Amino acid sequence: MPSAAEHADAQVAAVRDDPAARLALMESLYEAPPGRPERHLPYRRAAMAFMAWELRRGLLEPVTGPRPGSPWWRAINERLLRDTAEARALLAGLAGAPSSASAAHSFEFARHPSVRAWYRAHNASIVQGYLDHRDLAEAETRVERFFINLVLVRVLYAHALVAAPRLAMSWLWPVAPSLGDPRLMMTGIFMSLSRVLPDRYPLHGDLSQYVTNENRIGRLLDIGVITPRLDALCAWSAVELGIPAATTLVRDAVPAYAWDCRDTEGWRQTPRAAARVLRLVLPVPRSAS
Repeated sequence: MPSAAEHADAQVAAVRDDPAARLALMESLYEAPPGRPERHLPYRRAAMAFMAWELRRGLLEPVTGPRPGSPWWRAINERLLRDTAEARALLAGLAGAPSSASAAHSFEFARHPSVRAWYRAHNASIVQGYLDHRDLAEAETRVERFFINLVLVRVLYAHALVAAPRLAMSWLWPVAPSLGDPRLMMTGIFMSLSRVLPDRYPLHGDLSQYVTNENRIGRLLDIGVITPRLDALCAWSAVELGIPAATTLVRDAVPAYAWDCRDTEGWRQTPRAAARVLRLVLPVPRSAS
């Protein structure tokens, strides 16, 4: 009988070049094994929604097909799939210990599902995938790399809403966990890129046109709330996820993943009145937990 890690490898290999099968595999991994209660299904919606967006853009298509997908997006999705599949296999009783720290986080969520455990599992896989595939990200277009960084900081912030609410929302911290709960609709605000980015890959052209068209609420949160917290957010995430290298993903409040932090377009734009108000009302706390 294969180990849990070997079983996960085989499952992912079988769907590698079939985006719809990737989606179906992820859907199945949130279903309870026979005889167990359905404790994971409420968390599936968030994972499926973002993956469906990846399919619409063609990001997960084979790189040698008529509409080539993105080697980087495929690799990140594969890391998340594999860790989730290994955790499910371990839960089902297949042999072995978790093969990586991120797989261990996924197994902990599988055993004891909770909002914080889901974010820790999801974000550990994502952040480790980012760090492992920086070379693939550097081959993407400038516009694509901007949104790769935006996805990262938003998902880290969503995690902080539930696990470090004072960092995320200062004195409004009591409402933060509900805003970040992946089982609720509000999380979509932080991942609302589907209304901005066209359903095609890769992205070309002027970054400013995409930033201008960005969802108003999402952009307000980016400039008014998230950007002032970026350094503290990455420092907290490095500890929360057990990935010290996560601190390299931001430098001086500018994302630095496959991105020249001297290129501040989209990150240090002059805040409009509403964003300035948010910065005043929700200051970055000196210490938060």
